[in-house]
Amino acid sequence: MLTMKSEILWMIIGMGLVTYIPRMLPFVLFKGKELPPFIQGVLKNVPYATLGALIFPAILLLQKDDIWYGIAGAAAAFAAAFLGANVIIVVLGSITVLALYSYFL
Repeated sequence: MLTMKSEILWMIIGMGLVTYIPRMLPFVLFKGKELPPFIQGVLKNVPYATLGALIFPAILLLQKDDIWYGIAGAAAAFAAAFLGANVIIVVLGSITVLALYSYFL
């Protein structure tokens, strides 16, 4: 049977606490309290802002020779999302536009 050094075990326990505490603290500190509407609005937009910051550089670097390839796919995705399409439709629409772009150009 393999034995684990106590240092590694304590490191795993420490890493678990370090990731658990920041997730648990807001629930404990804000239990029964309501945040102001402005703060709620800001927090609701954090995932979208983060996703945009992660995806935007990749749009420009999608194909090194042709910057319009990524821009065409992003424009198709933005248009479908703006029109209120389901996320699956947004992704499939963007893939379709890029497939057509690759085929015809």
